[in-house]
Amino acid sequence: MHKVAIVGRPNVGKSSLFNRLVGRREAVVADFPGVTRDAKEGLMMYQNHRIILIDTGGLWSGDEWEQAIREKAEWAMEGAQSVIFLTDPREGLTTADYEVADWLRKLGKPVIVAANKIDSPKHETYLAELWGLGFGDPVALSAEHARGLDDLLDRVMLHLPADTEDVPDIAPIRISFIGRPNVGKSSLLNALTGSERVIVADQPGTTRDSVDVEWDYAGQRFVLVDTAGIRKRPDTSIEEYAIERSKTAIERSDVIWLVVNADEIGDHELKLANLAYDSGKPVIVVVNKWDLVPDEELKRTERELSEKLHHISYAPRVYTSAINEYGIHDMLAEAMKLYEKWQSRVPTSELNRWLGIWTMKQRVPNFHGKPLRMYFMTQVETAPPTFAVFCNRAEFVTRAYEGFLMNRIREDLGMAGVPVRLKWKEKGPYKRGKGGDDDAEDAPAPRKASRAAKS
Repeated sequence: MHKVAIVGRPNVGKSSLFNRLVGRREAVVADFPGVTRDAKEGLMMYQNHRIILIDTGGLWSGDEWEQAIREKAEWAMEGAQSVIFLTDPREGLTTADYEVADWLRKLGKPVIVAANKIDSPKHETYLAELWGLGFGDPVALSAEHARGLDDLLDRVMLHLPADTEDVPDIAPIRISFIGRPNVGKSSLLNALTGSERVIVADQPGTTRDSVDVEWDYAGQRFVLVDTAGIRKRPDTSIEEYAIERSKTAIERSDVIWLVVNADEIGDHELKLANLAYDSGKPVIVVVNKWDLVPDEELKRTERELSEKLHHISYAPRVYTSAINEYGIHDMLAEAMKLYEKWQSRVPTSELNRWLGIWTMKQRVPNFHGKPLRMYFMTQVETAPPTFAVFCNRAEFVTRAYEGFLMNRIREDLGMAGVPVRLKWKEKGPYKRGKGGDDDAEDAPAPRKASRAAKS
């Protein structure tokens, strides 16, 4: 697979061009510099070629992130076969542009100079100055208006080798890190992949956008997603947008790692867990910085964690330390196990055998002498496992009885830790509007809530 990197000084439109080329709004875009810090990857297709496009942070920014951003850009350069050097000629070449040009010459990669924000032919007079960068004829384009993109990609294709790669048939497992700022999500990702793939700093809010990292382990492909820390109350509009991107990452993921600190768990973590669980994705609680808990405090801390996390007691728990890599492989093993359960399917005959056992274990709800009758049960969906129970009256089902059935499905059918959904469907002579023994006036008023249960 080919790799192409987009580089340039801050605020020339790199993320806008990245979004335009990959065909979706993957990277955060704002009118002020410094939004992008990590190197962000996205897959695009052009002339039957699969290209990994890499968006990098603004180089020679002159702020505290300058060195870290340059290191991540250099990482992106290692596998890149071509580099798009994006400029904004309408502002004129700056010292930072010349610094970037000198840096690219030392790397020895094929470079295409692209002039962004050239919205019409009359603006092409600005291109003359770009010849002074020493990379030949610049390409005029406008990322905002999708102008000149084919010309740019045709130039890029001149530097790419023949595409002889076989596209793998196995889809990758997408796993996202979520949590409040500064709990160690980026450190865990780096420890897991054995690289310094994303920027790590002591201050919260370092990661500003979701970063996808493709990774192969033991023959299995993964996409690990580092998300921005989710605060209760975002301080800026860019944080608000980053939070929305984190929520999108949850929706697109197969498994969620909820990263928490042992001494910093509250309602915010429960809200994040419910957000992930309501999306139908398996959640694993990753208790990071476990090495900082004194030995004599371990048991007490575990008890406190169980009390604080009682609301999400269904979620498996892994204790880790990104510093010494303790528990790192347990994270991955638990995720793969839950992913397999999440996609599992139970035969209808086995389900109904268990349904008979469950009805003997727990008395079914009874309203005004009218009992709930469950005729049969079948699995209608996977990922998450969703079961339809055909019964006489759906409104006879209590939340407590739903919870009992969900717990039995998890424990007896080997789906512990996996979100389960139940759908109640009326069937038979007691179905509403069909008459029969269950008169309408004997039944309680129908619930306003949906009968599609989530857990």
